[in-house]
Amino acid sequence: RKPTAASQGPQQIPKQGDLAPSSIFDEGDSETKPAKGSQPDQPRASPRDPAVLAAALDPNPEARRRWQRNQIIRNVRNRGQLTKAQRLARTERELLSKSPFYTTSVKKLMPLARQIAGKPIEEAIVQMRFSKKKVARDVKKHLEYARNRAIVERGMGLGVATAEYNRAAGISESDDVTEQNAGQDEQWPGMVVEDKKGKRRFVSDTSSMYVDEAWVGRGSYSVDYDFRARGRTNYMRPPTTSQQLIRPTFT
Repeated sequence: RKPTAASQGPQQIPKQGDLAPSSIFDEGDSETKPAKGSQPDQPRASPRDPAVLAAALDPNPEARRRWQRNQIIRNVRNRGQLTKAQRLARTERELLSKSPFYTTSVKKLMPLARQIAGKPIEEAIVQMRFSKKKVARDVKKHLEYARNRAIVERGMGLGVATAEYNRAAGISESDDVTEQNAGQDEQWPGMVVEDKKGKRRFVSDTSSMYVDEAWVGRGSYSVDYDFRARGRTNYMRPPTTSQQLIRPTFT
């Protein structure tokens, strides 16, 4: 029989920030700790004061209220409709990866960034594998690192493996289907997408990754020396450049 609210009496407000009696971080001697289920005779330590925590959790309440008000006004103006950026953020998984600085110039790295932009991740890796550019090897390593990081951290690129696991476990798929796969029960036939360069591609797996954007950034100049004849030395300043990628999945 469950106790009613009347039999329990008035409800007590739980204390925030207090440690459990069995916590290893509790201060005090373990021999004087009360038994399990019994109330302690004296309070171990004063609970955390919400007013003190507000200085770090909510340093500017007025600015927070203004931001919440502006968000509500924006939602009312849009009549509850999501923007394209919000819709993509809810339907696509995205990862931003930045490479270390390479000893090359922006002029040499920019053509490779244009070459891999808009391509699937596997095709971009193949392009860098057979490229004659010296820095293409570093870009290939960065693409492989970003692909592995997206799989581990965001769970991207696991659509086929997840579908096989759900089919083996007897888990039903989601009811959200598109017009292309509305009449397919077992396998999705795929879809044709168009990248930013106007090239059409056939996508058979919606969780497959592609390079949406790729840009480069100029870094600081390093120091190198060119030793010449008769004890002369030329002071060289080779440039460094980094590369950033945005890698989402197909919707």
